[in-house]
Amino acid sequence: MNYNLPIEALVRDEACDTLVAALSSGGDERIALTAENGLNKYYSAPYPRSVIAYSSSTVSDISPDAFAHLLSVWPSHETMNYKELLQILRKRLSAAYALPDTTNIVFAASGTDLEYVSLAGVHNRASGGVHNILLGADEIGSGCIHSARGQYFAKQTALGIASEVKEEVAGCGNISLVDVPVRCPMGKACSSEQITDALAREISLAIAEDKHALVHVVHGSKTGLVLPELRDLDDLQARFGDNATFVIDACQARITSPAIAEYLERGCIVLMTGSKFMGAPPFNGFALIPESIAASAGRLPAGFSRIFNRAEFPSGWPGADLLSEGENRSLALRLEAAIFELERFQEIPLALIHTMIAAFENALERELIKPLGIKRVIPNRDKDISTPDRPIEMRTLATLDVSMLPGTATFDDAQALHRTMALQGIRLGQPVKSVRQDGVWGGTLRVGLSMPMMSAWASKTPGELNQRLASDLCAVADMIRERTLQNA
Repeated sequence: MNYNLPIEALVRDEACDTLVAALSSGGDERIALTAENGLNKYYSAPYPRSVIAYSSSTVSDISPDAFAHLLSVWPSHETMNYKELLQILRKRLSAAYALPDTTNIVFAASGTDLEYVSLAGVHNRASGGVHNILLGADEIGSGCIHSARGQYFAKQTALGIASEVKEEVAGCGNISLVDVPVRCPMGKACSSEQITDALAREISLAIAEDKHALVHVVHGSKTGLVLPELRDLDDLQARFGDNATFVIDACQARITSPAIAEYLERGCIVLMTGSKFMGAPPFNGFALIPESIAASAGRLPAGFSRIFNRAEFPSGWPGADLLSEGENRSLALRLEAAIFELERFQEIPLALIHTMIAAFENALERELIKPLGIKRVIPNRDKDISTPDRPIEMRTLATLDVSMLPGTATFDDAQALHRTMALQGIRLGQPVKSVRQDGVWGGTLRVGLSMPMMSAWASKTPGELNQRLASDLCAVADMIRERTLQNA
């Protein structure tokens, strides 16, 4: 396998090789590393690399500190009972986010698998089944359109069991699915009011068909959207009551503890992953489930025995006895890395986080946007990038419109540029369909911060931080300029 560990603190040895193998197993086929370059399909790796990486909106490499941490705790992981190990991780996660003691935490191998957990919370609520209302499928994950239907989304599950894409997971019941777009045909983000009206129509349709509405809310989409706003969520809950359950898609993990608390107080399920902003290696995720939903949940669908181990659900969950007593130690390691990054990030003073984000935004404008003559995609309609009430966590991600550059006019062009850059040591977030040009989706790239980056920068002086950002983003601009000039 072609990979390296470019840090003096670690010596490439059998322990490192074995850890890399463990971190790249225990998931679906997306987690596998190719023999060609030692990377997964997203060009990331479960080992530290000497690359410029602002790719947390797609997936992260593990940091040197987290890798060293895993090497140190791995022996104790191996001797611990799997159920007890996950319970310890639950307690640490709960403490890091100051979650209510009654919060149920379910672990999953990916954000896509978390959709099954949402279904598990409500699949028994109405005789007609579930009407699953996704919000902006293009702004979440492609596999979610299958798992949200109660179908398999990959050729194998995280337990290594063969599956067929679109095959129904046994016992999920009757599930209808609709995708409510978050952007108009011209690519502009819809307003909170527009989204709220669309969700209300779908909930009303569900009630008319004697179905329970499972309604997705986005807190940090691929481009940083937060839709609908909290006041509109409150209005929907007041209007429809127990006929609808709300799921907060916060899989980017660009969400603060107070925001999580606000959602949980409203009885919402919160979905998060540890491999994007949190910075752990892919794939891992967790669902935060209020006690009110867990207490009324029906028995888990029989097909979940092919997807989850028993310990990944909290003790006492109805039907968990049907799940495998097996272990996914690789998942536990990835979760360990995520929680390690979360715990140290939460120690950074808020004022310093504001300072680092401001430095990032200034450097982005100075070193990348102005020199290339490109534009930044405004996340929410009628709101400027610097609107004071914009959540601070959303300011850690910028979507860049590069459609005016030679050779990056279209979404496909930008995908090709993204791949070329990744293989040459500069990793950005994948293009996302958020710009419309001449009737087709235009080219975009995403630049995002991560928890590990900000933890590493916390000890830098302002001058050192500005120098680092300038160096990184100048290198990004130079490679984009070089590639686009070749297409001129």
